[in-house]
Amino acid sequence: MEINQKKELKAKIEDRLGQLKADIKAYKALVKPIAPDNAIGRLTRMEAINSKSINEAALAKARETLVRLERTLAKIDDPDFGLCRECDEPIPPARLMILPETDLCVQCAASLNG
Repeated sequence: MEINQKKELKAKIEDRLGQLKADIKAYKALVKPIAPDNAIGRLTRMEAINSKSINEAALAKARETLVRLERTLAKIDDPDFGLCRECDEPIPPARLMILPETDLCVQCAASLNG
Protein backbone atom coordinates (compact mmCIF):
# COMPACT_ATOMS: atom_id res chain seq x y z
CA MET A 1 0.00 0.00 0.00
CA GLU A 2 1.40 3.36 -1.02
CA ILE A 3 2.08 6.18 1.45
CA ASN A 4 -0.63 8.47 0.07
CA GLN A 5 -3.15 5.61 0.22
CA LYS A 6 -2.22 5.01 3.87
CA LYS A 7 -2.67 8.71 4.64
CA GLU A 8 -6.10 8.68 3.01
CA LEU A 9 -7.01 5.50 4.90
CA LYS A 10 -5.84 7.00 8.22
CA ALA A 11 -8.01 10.06 7.65
CA LYS A 12 -10.99 7.86 6.81
CA ILE A 13 -10.47 5.74 9.92
CA GLU A 14 -10.15 8.81 12.15
CA ASP A 15 -13.38 10.25 10.73
CA ARG A 16 -15.16 6.95 11.23
CA LEU A 17 -13.87 6.70 14.82
CA GLY A 18 -15.34 10.13 15.56
CA GLN A 19 -18.68 9.09 14.09
CA LEU A 20 -18.69 5.82 16.03
CA LYS A 21 -17.93 7.56 19.31
CA ALA A 22 -20.88 9.91 18.73
CA ASP A 23 -23.11 6.96 17.79
CA ILE A 24 -22.08 5.04 20.90
CA LYS A 25 -22.94 8.02 23.07
CA ALA A 26 -26.38 8.24 21.42
CA TYR A 27 -27.00 4.48 21.75
CA LYS A 28 -26.09 4.58 25.45
CA ALA A 29 -28.86 7.12 25.98
CA LEU A 30 -31.33 4.87 24.15
CA VAL A 31 -30.61 1.68 26.09
CA LYS A 32 -31.44 2.91 29.56
CA PRO A 33 -33.79 0.64 31.53
CA ILE A 34 -37.49 1.05 30.82
CA ALA A 35 -39.70 1.55 33.86
CA PRO A 36 -42.61 -0.92 34.18
CA ASP A 37 -45.21 1.82 33.81
CA ASN A 38 -43.39 3.68 31.05
CA ALA A 39 -45.15 4.22 27.73
CA ILE A 40 -43.59 6.67 25.33
CA GLY A 41 -46.36 8.41 23.43
CA ARG A 42 -48.27 5.70 21.61
CA LEU A 43 -45.60 3.11 22.08
CA THR A 44 -46.56 0.22 24.25
CA ARG A 45 -44.14 -1.16 26.76
CA MET A 46 -43.38 -4.12 24.48
CA GLU A 47 -42.53 -1.83 21.58
CA ALA A 48 -40.24 0.19 23.85
CA ILE A 49 -38.51 -3.01 25.01
CA ASN A 50 -38.12 -4.18 21.40
CA SER A 51 -36.66 -0.82 20.41
CA LYS A 52 -34.26 -1.01 23.35
CA SER A 53 -33.11 -4.47 22.22
CA ILE A 54 -32.41 -3.20 18.72
CA ASN A 55 -30.43 -0.28 20.13
CA GLU A 56 -28.46 -2.62 22.41
CA ALA A 57 -27.46 -4.71 19.39
CA ALA A 58 -26.45 -1.57 17.48
CA LEU A 59 -24.43 -0.39 20.49
CA ALA A 60 -22.60 -3.72 20.71
CA LYS A 61 -21.83 -3.66 16.97
CA ALA A 62 -20.60 -0.04 17.16
CA ARG A 63 -18.31 -0.90 20.10
CA GLU A 64 -16.91 -3.91 18.24
CA THR A 65 -16.25 -1.83 15.13
CA LEU A 66 -14.63 0.89 17.25
CA VAL A 67 -12.19 -1.60 18.77
CA ARG A 68 -11.34 -3.08 15.37
CA LEU A 69 -10.78 0.36 13.82
CA GLU A 70 -8.58 1.45 16.73
CA ARG A 71 -6.55 -1.75 16.31
CA THR A 72 -6.27 -1.10 12.55
CA LEU A 73 -5.13 2.48 13.13
CA ALA A 74 -2.44 1.26 15.54
CA LYS A 75 -1.14 -1.26 12.96
CA ILE A 76 -1.40 0.87 9.82
CA ASP A 77 2.34 1.64 9.74
CA ASP A 78 3.41 -1.99 10.21
CA PRO A 79 5.17 -3.47 7.18
CA ASP A 80 2.65 -6.32 6.92
CA PHE A 81 -0.40 -4.03 7.07
CA GLY A 82 -2.79 -4.72 4.20
CA LEU A 83 -1.86 -8.37 3.85
CA CYS A 84 -4.55 -11.03 4.20
CA ARG A 85 -4.16 -12.95 7.45
CA GLU A 86 -5.06 -16.23 5.70
CA CYS A 87 -3.15 -16.18 2.38
CA ASP A 88 -0.66 -13.31 2.93
CA GLU A 89 -1.67 -11.74 -0.38
CA PRO A 90 -2.22 -7.95 -0.50
CA ILE A 91 -5.76 -6.79 0.22
CA PRO A 92 -6.83 -4.39 -2.55
CA PRO A 93 -6.69 -0.75 -1.37
CA ALA A 94 -10.29 -0.21 -2.54
CA ARG A 95 -11.45 -2.96 -0.14
CA LEU A 96 -9.50 -1.38 2.71
CA MET A 97 -11.12 2.00 1.96
CA ILE A 98 -14.57 0.41 2.23
CA LEU A 99 -13.78 -1.87 5.18
CA PRO A 100 -10.62 -0.53 6.81
CA GLU A 101 -10.93 -2.95 9.71
CA THR A 102 -10.81 -6.03 7.48
CA ASP A 103 -7.83 -8.35 7.60
CA LEU A 104 -9.03 -10.73 4.88
CA CYS A 105 -9.00 -10.51 1.10
CA VAL A 106 -12.28 -11.07 -0.72
CA GLN A 107 -11.52 -14.69 -1.61
CA CYS A 108 -10.54 -15.70 1.93
CA ALA A 109 -13.49 -13.84 3.45
CA ALA A 110 -15.84 -15.63 1.06
CA SER A 111 -14.36 -19.05 1.83
CA LEU A 112 -14.47 -18.50 5.60
CA ASN A 113 -18.06 -17.17 5.58
CA GLY A 114 -19.60 -19.87 3.58
